[in-house]
Amino acid sequence: MANDPFTIRIFVPDGDPEGVRIIDRMNWTGLGIVFPREKWPATKHRLEFSRAGVYILVGYRAEGDELPTVYIGEGDVIRNRIESHFQNKDFWSRAIVFTASNNSLNKAHVKWLEYALLKRAEEAKQSKPDNDTTPQEPGLSEAERSDTEGFLREILQILPLVGLRAFEVPKAVAEPHKEAPAARPASSTELNTVIVPAQPDGFEKVFLGQHCWHAIRISGGMLPKIKYIAAYRTQPEMKVTHYTPVASIEPYGEEGKYKLIFAEPAKPIGPILFGDAPQGSMQGIRYTTFEKLMKAKKLTDLF
Repeated sequence: MANDPFTIRIFVPDGDPEGVRIIDRMNWTGLGIVFPREKWPATKHRLEFSRAGVYILVGYRAEGDELPTVYIGEGDVIRNRIESHFQNKDFWSRAIVFTASNNSLNKAHVKWLEYALLKRAEEAKQSKPDNDTTPQEPGLSEAERSDTEGFLREILQILPLVGLRAFEVPKAVAEPHKEAPAARPASSTELNTVIVPAQPDGFEKVFLGQHCWHAIRISGGMLPKIKYIAAYRTQPEMKVTHYTPVASIEPYGEEGKYKLIFAEPAKPIGPILFGDAPQGSMQGIRYTTFEKLMKAKKLTDLF
């Protein structure tokens, strides 16, 4: 997608910025409607929902979910489809609907948009699609496909502005070891290493198996400083046992969290024992220096 500047207009019909929002753009026949689930009974009678369109339902199935669940659908009459989901799907807390203000979208157009959005979500890996099946790409004429691809581009520009990044392939916000992943500082007093608490299952499957760690909050000022990550293994181990340089840091999910991708497989260290550290010392992430990490014998040597 081109990074050309653009403007969108947001109309709030009931005066509540967290309620129903109508989104349009100059020189675009499309129209977006964003609303929370609880507003559906009062909103469903709007004329726009009697048209053909594509929609995205967004929510979390469980409190601990790291990524949102999304359902992507289409309909000749959007109202009927969303009403069915309102009765039968409990996970979603908000919906984003796209239709055409001049009613120019037909069944083939919206089925292609559904197909393209689902494919994009699967490629981005920033959500959990709730769709049971992946639709086949509908056949469109060359001209119709060009027009529908243009409609999709408009949708993809609008979605992040209404708080949904599930269709964006993550871009690194920091690449500390891009040029020299094996470099080691001689000494440093700057906090450049993040220690993460890791449950046994996550440590084996993700830290060691996938060579990454995700869904952690990192303060904005620390993002460009982090060069290493180490794993503190929670009970019954209760010790820091592995570390590795960080190749890149990417956004992860919709909640302001990040994914750290390793420059190389994690290596054993220490171990650095919990020792006499205060109870609760590793309930969340902690920062230290690489120099301290290399010399520490117990947790209190790190912080």
